[in-house]
Amino acid sequence: MQNPRQMLADTLAGIDGLLGDRSRDDVLDTAQLSVTSGVPVDVVEALLAGRTPPEESVTDRIIRRFEHLRDTRRRPDGRRYSYEEIARSFGATKASLSNLVRRRNTEHRRTGGPLASTQAGVERFFFGAENGWLSAAPEMALDQALQPVLAALQREAGEEAFTHRRAVTLRSAAALPDDKWRLVEGFVATLEAQVREELRRP
Repeated sequence: MQNPRQMLADTLAGIDGLLGDRSRDDVLDTAQLSVTSGVPVDVVEALLAGRTPPEESVTDRIIRRFEHLRDTRRRPDGRRYSYEEIARSFGATKASLSNLVRRRNTEHRRTGGPLASTQAGVERFFFGAENGWLSAAPEMALDQALQPVLAALQREAGEEAFTHRRAVTLRSAAALPDDKWRLVEGFVATLEAQVREELRRP
């Protein structure tokens, strides 16, 4: 498996290569990246600058991101999901979640982290499937949050290149007789449909 730090570096290099006259600040919203990735804003900024983030135990990361989910992925009425309704969704108890978070806020060292079933249950509740989001390394979590940005820039670059090629083709064909022009126009329309279909693919 590729190193998470290298994966992030490759993604950022891909973004940088598509910026054109823009800067990263024009396309990257650190606050939104923090919400999406569960990585604190200052750590997002450090990672984007190529710096090493502060160390954090996996247990602390899981618990912090669990509370982050409750703060940022709320019920339709704007209130946070309760420990009880989250726990009930995967057959656990309210106390098992509230005690877990309470232990993080004490000065005593924990003897162990949350059970794998608890992590999986929380991820299913918020994401619909187990995805490793709660425990993912900061570099990996940020890399995943950056993928939609990279994909949008790639689509944009593809659309611009396609528009330029289409304009050149149409200018060249403008002097053709009407019968040949209709053939060219139909051919261009077919190519246009094919290119747009490819751009829509993940």
